[in-house]
Amino acid sequence: MDQARDATLFIVATPLGNAGDFSPRAAAVVAGADVVLAEDTRRTGQLLKTLGIAAKRLMSFHEHNEEARLPQVLAILAEGATVALVSDAGTPLLADPGYRLVRAAREAGYGVSPVPGPSAVLAALSAAGIAPYPFSFLGFVPRSASEARGTFARFGATGASLVFFERKNRLGVTLAAALEALGDRECVICRELTKTFEEFLPGRLADFAGRDLELLGEVTVVIGPGKAGRSSEETARAVAAEEAAAGERPKETARRAAARLSGWTLKEVYAILMDQENG
Repeated sequence: MDQARDATLFIVATPLGNAGDFSPRAAAVVAGADVVLAEDTRRTGQLLKTLGIAAKRLMSFHEHNEEARLPQVLAILAEGATVALVSDAGTPLLADPGYRLVRAAREAGYGVSPVPGPSAVLAALSAAGIAPYPFSFLGFVPRSASEARGTFARFGATGASLVFFERKNRLGVTLAAALEALGDRECVICRELTKTFEEFLPGRLADFAGRDLELLGEVTVVIGPGKAGRSSEETARAVAAEEAAAGERPKETARRAAARLSGWTLKEVYAILMDQENG
């Protein structure tokens, strides 16, 4: 019998927080795997202990050792073994390491099989109340404000809803970058999905941008699609002039005007205001 033909790499989704979401099939695959690859072996070990599952062998596999681990994992598969790849929470490869391993395993002739289940992306989309498709998943956006704005502008132009992960201490800054790039769109902050303190905070980007948001736990953000089409420059100038008449600060005036326009970003409206003021 050809051992390589029997070797399989399973991609196993794990609970976001509620252990009850671990499927019977996932439990059977992990219990039967010769090796379980985990981002954090302690965290995965604790989950398996909670579920009463005894893994044969746990091995660390994360962004810092993925390249070095590849030959070792391929050698294990070459022996006809089964390997299960799990993330700390949710579906592996989505903002987690693993796609290089999947590609290398398939190119080497080994089976690759998903064991689907929990996903923060799909959980957030299903309960946010924002158009769920089409959508673009951005993972973690760049830390640089200019790069973040570029990412939001590029994907925001597609007309899709946007989903991304962010660390709680950077959330206000990132949403400010989104506001500048996209204008004042509808958004929902989803935190602690499936956990005891699960919470959905609906609003608009202007409601959250730049604020010190004291949120605990993991955060997934869903931003709604932009309005169809783009308002003409003539309309944009007229709206900007109307809002300027209210006497608000220029940045607040630009936010208000951008919320009324289709396809205009905060930065573009602000430039119109400055042009009108200097003209």
